[in-house]
Amino acid sequence: MVSTASESQGKENQDKPIDKDRKQQILSLLKGLNIKRPRNYELYDRALTHSSFTYENKLSAFENYERLEYLGDAVLKLVVSEYLFERFPDYREGELTKIRAVVVSDAKLAEVAKLMNLGEYIIFGASEAKSGGRKKVSNLACAFEALLGAMYLDGKTGEVRDMVRAQLESFVTEIDLSKTKDNYKAALQELTQADGGVLPVYRTVKESGPSHNRTFYVEVSINGEVVGIGAGKSKKEAQQQAARQALETLNELDESDI
Repeated sequence: MVSTASESQGKENQDKPIDKDRKQQILSLLKGLNIKRPRNYELYDRALTHSSFTYENKLSAFENYERLEYLGDAVLKLVVSEYLFERFPDYREGELTKIRAVVVSDAKLAEVAKLMNLGEYIIFGASEAKSGGRKKVSNLACAFEALLGAMYLDGKTGEVRDMVRAQLESFVTEIDLSKTKDNYKAALQELTQADGGVLPVYRTVKESGPSHNRTFYVEVSINGEVVGIGAGKSKKEAQQQAARQALETLNELDESDI
């Protein structure tokens, strides 16, 4: 990673006053993660502010974590890719990609965020807080990525590497020893169960070819919405392909994973 020279440019990087209590809260979080005192508190404040708060208070969209989440997602994938590349020197690209796809999923990131008690540091709008926003998988995963983006812009690239490796190392070991990384159906079910307990529904929509060489077409839906379609020489193979496309649709796989 290279350090950025433009962290003070743009609307989203303009400093704003952060009250003493909020500064102390940010310091408490970072201290628990062995992160040094920040140079720019506003970055961390924004990384821990949900869009519901800026919407309800008629604030600029630049003042919530969405842009930092975008950056943090890229930082996370780079750091995890680097770590896997070093840790598994005998693994081919496809094997590394399968492990990364699971370890950077919202389900796993939310587990890490819960261990960090990250939800207690996020500022929510009243409606989102009331609906259990502090425990939602998507909110926790997004805030974790946004925090990485803030650290990167704050010049803490080395600490980003150290923190991600420390937080995810045990998960990488677990995933490597598990068959989940080879099973897109299992990965999709893990994701949907973690985010509300909804199970994917598979439906065979078409069959073609002679009886000795059939091709099956299967679609998978979540909450009634089709999120993936797959084809295969067996229904199980078609379901796996549908689940893989669903994970891509839900941003759990990169294009290179397909």
